[in-house]
Amino acid sequence: MNKIKLFSYPLMLIGLTLILLGVRWMLVEEPWMLDETANIDKLNMDFVELFEADVNKTLPGYLKQIYRFFGFWVLIIGLFLITFSSPKFSNQKLIAKYLLSIVGFMIVIGLWLSYALIPESHFINLTWGMLCLYFVSIYAYKEIKNE
Repeated sequence: MNKIKLFSYPLMLIGLTLILLGVRWMLVEEPWMLDETANIDKLNMDFVELFEADVNKTLPGYLKQIYRFFGFWVLIIGLFLITFSSPKFSNQKLIAKYLLSIVGFMIVIGLWLSYALIPESHFINLTWGMLCLYFVSIYAYKEIKNE
């Protein structure tokens, strides 16, 4: 595999993952249940108990709305990442450098926030996987830069 593809494909896979996550949050009937364990741990109660209080009767609709918008933005970020990490764009060193900076920032801050705010989330494992892919892209970038 040539070095441009070794740089591009891991980032494109991260983008595809973001697209799939975004679509999932947009389409699932109860998107807050996708990370049920972490949410219950954070709330210190289950959702049945949370939603049964009269004051919280409209909460499911509100949460669905918030998760739909969140999913939409995650989907858009994934589309941007796939577009600008394609070999056609990423062979331009300045674009590649910016991509690595932004994606690295997204992954590191995402991991930090996950451990700080939702340490029971299974998304932490997914983010570690993205970090591994990111390191492959960094390696390829350094190889390209040294040519």
